[in-house]
Amino acid sequence: MLNKDEYKNFTSKMDKSISVMEEELATIRAGRANPAILSKLTVEYYGVQTPISQVGNISVPEARMLVFTPWDASVLKAVEKEIQKSDIGINPANDGKVIKLVFPPLTEERRRDLTKQVRKYGEECKVAIRSIRRDANDYFKNLKKKSEITEDDEKLAGKEMQDATDKHIAEIDKIVAAKEKEIMEI
Repeated sequence: MLNKDEYKNFTSKMDKSISVMEEELATIRAGRANPAILSKLTVEYYGVQTPISQVGNISVPEARMLVFTPWDASVLKAVEKEIQKSDIGINPANDGKVIKLVFPPLTEERRRDLTKQVRKYGEECKVAIRSIRRDANDYFKNLKKKSEITEDDEKLAGKEMQDATDKHIAEIDKIVAAKEKEIMEI
């Protein structure tokens, strides 16, 4: 007989895959300013690569503007260089105290490129979910081979994993559609 913990192990991996995808999607810039866009950027701070969010404050004073205020002014130049090197596509304005990032409205072509990127992240997440389902099915087949579960239990486990997969893929589709709608808003 199967216990629910065996299912939870695999479904929690599926949940984590969706969380990772959501973090990736948060870094994609839509029409408005979002501090998560800077979340992947790191800067050398006292000899250690440190996330930008840990060396200063990131605020959103207006819908299309981010303002980075460092806690230590010596890091300002390094943060500016890192933003310029990144693929954000925004030129930072450094006034010696803060860095301002003004988000221009997205062109139609850039919006299409971003929606393609969103779909790609969604597809990668779906592949990860299906891979977890395959691992789960292999695990249950192995238990059946060792005679630890019955054939009926194996079939039930396969059905449970398929249901979990379908639920997670539907959730991915919903998240991707919402992000695409956000990007295409003018």
